[in-house]
Amino acid sequence: MFYFKLHLLVIIFANLRIFQVQAANIFCYYDTQRITDGDVNAAINHLEPALQFCNFLIYGYAGIDSETYQVKSLDYGLNYDIYQAVTSLKLKHNHLKVLLSIGGDRDETEDLAENNKYLKLLENLSSRNAFINSIQSVIRTYGFDGLDMAWQFPKNPPNHEQSVFRKYLNKLMNLFRRSPVIDENSALHKEQFVSLLKELRQSLNPMGAIMTMTVLPHVSASLFLDVTPIVNHVDFIILATFDYLTPYRDPTIAHYTAPIYAVSESDPSHNINYDIQYWLNHTTATSKLVLGIPAYGRSWTMTKKSGITGHPPITAGGPARAGHRTLTPGLLSWPEICVKIHQNKELEGDAARFRKVSDPTKRFGTYAYRSVDGNNEHGIWVSYEEPKTAANKADYAHARNLSGVALFDLSMDDVTGECGEGNYSILKSIHNVFKKFK
Repeated sequence: MFYFKLHLLVIIFANLRIFQVQAANIFCYYDTQRITDGDVNAAINHLEPALQFCNFLIYGYAGIDSETYQVKSLDYGLNYDIYQAVTSLKLKHNHLKVLLSIGGDRDETEDLAENNKYLKLLENLSSRNAFINSIQSVIRTYGFDGLDMAWQFPKNPPNHEQSVFRKYLNKLMNLFRRSPVIDENSALHKEQFVSLLKELRQSLNPMGAIMTMTVLPHVSASLFLDVTPIVNHVDFIILATFDYLTPYRDPTIAHYTAPIYAVSESDPSHNINYDIQYWLNHTTATSKLVLGIPAYGRSWTMTKKSGITGHPPITAGGPARAGHRTLTPGLLSWPEICVKIHQNKELEGDAARFRKVSDPTKRFGTYAYRSVDGNNEHGIWVSYEEPKTAANKADYAHARNLSGVALFDLSMDDVTGECGEGNYSILKSIHNVFKKFK
């Protein structure tokens, strides 16, 4: 009897340890498109200090050849050398699992369903087999521990932020309109995607490989993802719970882009809690769900019509100017933002500081802005992630018993410590939250 009880206690404590590890998983995405100078060694050296805080490194991104349906590298100019460089990091960080991510909105394809190669691949067994065989080859050749399926389904059309009256009026008008069809064969593609995951699982099991799935922003789960069988075929489901609103989807209205809870005067589905609850309503496998957190901000141009308070939602004039690192209008990395917040207050024009507005409720997030000057220039409004808000989201993930969080991505965090909190301050803030619960 004593040995039976002892054996039972061992099992219980072992399971508790497994749960604790699951609840503290940190998935770190690494998008090599940010390597603008092609220097692989420098990029890897900058990456290494982050790896002590990551359980999984998800390398992005690979794509699909539209003719052969085999995996292809999207690292133009870097070839496949960086694959080997990234996976070799496991030699120094033996706790780390390195996965190759497919798609991730980085692979050029038509968003229209009839021209989308990601949908065409699903429709044909020989195409699926070609894809699976190439996946096996890449994993074996370069030493990846598995793959991440960030499948590029067609996106939902933008749902512009509107006042309550405008929403009511549009609902009445929509009664007489025909809703746009995203994919006429979505039911078939939903079934075929499950088949692909099942076939991949069967091919990866003998290799002991891991398979995760990333649900990209604005992909309709109800339209394309059959939750119950998908949960059975993948190890983790990573939800990209951000970019609910961007200056490209709605250039005229600036608003919170990744709130935890619903914001008034906003689409009730544009928040983390809505997405998490959707998945929890369709599965009890909370240990497989992962909450996505961005390491950047989305920025709009402010005009005279934007007012001077900065309180969202505000009228905007399209994407703001590109940052000197991201080089993309409407997108700023965390260090690009924090430097502007702490800028000398005497500076003017484009060098003038941002005014930061925190959220004491911890529900919606932080934003910063700079009103237009006397010439109606240099106005900017940005909704962004910082260490404190990322920590709030890690707390939320723990409270919901999720497997952990995923950071999108390491290259957008404070790689060199410009913000005065050491390097990778967003990543470390997430790690420190989970550390409390171990």
